[in-house]
Amino acid sequence: MSTSENDASVSQPIDPAVQAELNRLRESIDNIDAAVVHMLAERFKATQQVGRLKADHQLPPADPARETRQITRLRQLAQSANLDPAFAEKLLNFIIAEVIRHHERIAEEAGGTTTSGAQASGAQASGA
Repeated sequence: MSTSENDASVSQPIDPAVQAELNRLRESIDNIDAAVVHMLAERFKATQQVGRLKADHQLPPADPARETRQITRLRQLAQSANLDPAFAEKLLNFIIAEVIRHHERIAEEAGGTTTSGAQASGAQASGA
């Protein structure tokens, strides 16, 4: 690391106006993060209900056709919101894999058998 890089990494006094703006932006980010967590919790409450319904009726944990529709829809929403559609798809796939895991667990607890939807659909889940 050069001397100038070392100097840049050392904490230097920040203009109070810049610090105030940084604090304001970070507070906004913290609030958005909290909202995202609460929205994910609500989403998982709904998908848990889907999982119980599927288990009660011996339906498979994954629904590849729905997953495909959801990914297409989410990519379109992301694009219209100026968010990278590939990022949105990765996020949804991560969530979907967790949903399938929940659905499989619910089915096992209900005494049903599961054919791993995560394997069958490339880690995508129904109820997504």
